[in-house]
This record gives sequence, C-alpha cells and structure tokens, in this order.
Amino acid sequence: MVSVETIEYRDDGETFEAFVAYDGTREGRRPAILVIHDWWGVGPYTRSRAEQLAGLGYVALTADIYGKGKRPQTAEEAAQLAGRYKADRATLRKRARAGLEALKGSPLTDQARMAAIGYCFGGTAVLELARSGADLKGFVTFHGGLATPTPGDAGHIRGKVLVLHGADDPVAPRDEVLAFEEEMRQAGVDWQMVFYGGAVHSFTIPSAGDDPSVGAAYNEKADRRSWEAMKSFFKEIF
Repeated sequence: MVSVETIEYRDDGETFEAFVAYDGTREGRRPAILVIHDWWGVGPYTRSRAEQLAGLGYVALTADIYGKGKRPQTAEEAAQLAGRYKADRATLRKRARAGLEALKGSPLTDQARMAAIGYCFGGTAVLELARSGADLKGFVTFHGGLATPTPGDAGHIRGKVLVLHGADDPVAPRDEVLAFEEEMRQAGVDWQMVFYGGAVHSFTIPSAGDDPSVGAAYNEKADRRSWEAMKSFFKEIF
C-alpha cells in the first residue's frame, strides 16, 4: 500500500515542503527517485507521479524548487517564478540538490540506486542537476526545456540521460533539440532521446487540455508510452 508523508527540509535558511511516497508494506532500502515539478510547483500532479513511482517499488520525493508556501495561482505567477530560476541556473541547481539531499536522508533510500525525473520546468532542472555533476544513475526529462547557458558543463554528467520529447513541442523546438544533441555528443554522455509524434508541450499533464494548436496539450498515447520508456530505463540503470 502506498503511503505519502509531507516533510520539510531547509537550505540556506529557507524552508521547503515535499511529499515522500513509498510502499509501506515493504521493508528495507530501495531505489529512490527525485521528482521535480513543472512551473506550477509541488502539488497534486507531482504527488500523483510520486505515488505511481511508489507503486512500482521506489521511494520518491517531490523536490520543492520554489519554497514552502510559494505555489503560483495563475499562469502569469507560474511563468514569473519559473523564469526566475531559469535565468539563475546556479540557484536552480542548488535547489534541486537540496531536494536530492532530503531524499538521501530518507531511511528508505538506497543511495547507490538513485535517479531524477522532471516535467517541463522540472525537466530543465533535472538536466541542470545532471550538468552539476550529481552522482545519480540516471536523469529523465518529460517535455522539458533542453537549452542551457553552460553547455560545457555536460562534461560533468555522471549518469545516463533519457529525454522524452514531443516531436511538435514549440517550447523546445528543433534548433534547441539539435543543440542539445551536439552538447551530449561533445561530452560523451550516454544519452537517449525519444520523440512522440503529434505531441506538443506538457503532453503528460491532463490539465493542459486537448488542443495541440495552442502549443501545450495532453496526449494520452505519449503519456503512456513515455512512462513505459522511463520504466525500461530504470530497469536498465538499477
């Protein structure tokens, strides 16, 4: 049975709030997954993904990039908050690492078997966490931003990378994809990229709606297929 706890952790004097999900019927340490939220912050969607991971036998923690109580209520607020950290990659990396340290501190975490996943803004954060040299087995991004101001930092990546991407995503278009591919090649990273035809941005998020013409929309097939790709990736790295 999946159990979910709300925890707090601190970094540089600031308090952060996260969900930790795990199967309470199991004993002992298990592979651990850091889940980084989209631009809406930690909320029901991120929690649901952590619960799904717990159902697969992992312990999952939803990193809180924004800080406790900082939960945008409008798209404008979300864009402002996310934009702040996308413009300050050093702080974005630091916040992701703070969540990672909280996950490491769980008595259920097998620190030799850890990975991170992220959605949209969270996908950007996961890739920055990878570029920072975090010692994880794998990094997975779902419809995340791929660009970085410091592509040379890809040389610090220590785990494998899986990018799950909408083939028609206007937020991370073809030029950004090509630049990312070259970044990975130059750094010699073990990376994979899967494109989903007809999928745009936010294809795993039901609340994104069903109109691809606006650039962000849910796509049931891409959602299901990308989750299966992640599961296969985890089977390989763990």
